[in-house]
Amino acid sequence: MSKSSTVFLLIPHLGGGGAERVTELLARNLPTEKHEIHLCLVTQAVGDFASLPKFVIVHALGARRVRYSALRLMLLIWHLRPEVIFSGIAHLNLLVLLLRPFLPRKTRIIVRQNGPVSATLAAPGSSEVMRAVRCFLYRSADGVICQSRSMAQEVSEFTGIPLDSLAVLPNPIDVEGIRSASDHCAEGWNGPGPHLLAVGRLSREKGFDLLLRTFATVKLRFPTADLAIAGEGPEKAALERLREMLGLNRAVRFLGLVGTPAIHFPGAALIVASSRSEGMPNALLEAAAGGLPIVSLPASEGLVELLMGQPGVWLAREISADALAESLLAALGALCPGERFPHPWIDQFRLERAIPAYERLFEVRSRMRPA
Repeated sequence: MSKSSTVFLLIPHLGGGGAERVTELLARNLPTEKHEIHLCLVTQAVGDFASLPKFVIVHALGARRVRYSALRLMLLIWHLRPEVIFSGIAHLNLLVLLLRPFLPRKTRIIVRQNGPVSATLAAPGSSEVMRAVRCFLYRSADGVICQSRSMAQEVSEFTGIPLDSLAVLPNPIDVEGIRSASDHCAEGWNGPGPHLLAVGRLSREKGFDLLLRTFATVKLRFPTADLAIAGEGPEKAALERLREMLGLNRAVRFLGLVGTPAIHFPGAALIVASSRSEGMPNALLEAAAGGLPIVSLPASEGLVELLMGQPGVWLAREISADALAESLLAALGALCPGERFPHPWIDQFRLERAIPAYERLFEVRSRMRPA
């Protein structure tokens, strides 16, 4: 049976953060009887692609930086002539939209806003010209996906795209896969604990410096507590220096990039989400799928809307180390060892609900652009 459409999915590389994970889950789970699925790895040249299903056609461009891939990317798109291009990372969104006049006319471009507007479209320090260019490029898309209603409101206000033309879709989360991966004995934890887990890119917006200062306070009440941080990023050296300055070398471990964070869920007392700004963090959603108690800073309106008043969630009153310490100490004081929560609100993110929502958007021509 012939495929009804060719879907071209764009990410920098495999094994990245939440945005890459969303795209990889789309590649794995879009129905193959309807779509020919291509996954383009812009900055990755080699790797073990055997973990991907055989029906996913991988194109590894191996560009040194995303912006250096423009010509190779354009030639590949002309070769494939996909019906839909999907990009879910800010700098890739801008690149593919910038290339739009040079791409096949019938190819639709759908982009996903993967973070707060202030961190991408309205980046501090951007000139008015650059902000206008970013708005124009987003308005040229056939569809823009937002992770929450509040994010859609921000995008609409900044770009002028009508609110009802923006799609609010849940991040796909492999709930059953996460529960299966975490259904084992505790891995990587030693000592009496409590054991705290954090997952994310080691960058300023993720707030791990706040977390380290918070953890120094927590250690005064829970002297046997330890903290594991999974992730890589540009702030690693600075965070290691801060760890040493705070006297936390023996209590805090940097795990590096962890392909399946769920293997660390058994034995963890809770997960801490310390981001200063965030869209809808996949690490937190995956922890919720695994039943972990959650302590979070109010990193976005969408996150607050999702977590406010939920059992098993301690949401800090503000974005600060002191507020995070209050919530962490409250959680550790209330939790029983090994306590888990069903987090029924995670059901909306299940693959069987989220993937069809993306597929419907891929198949329907957006009202954002004239036919």
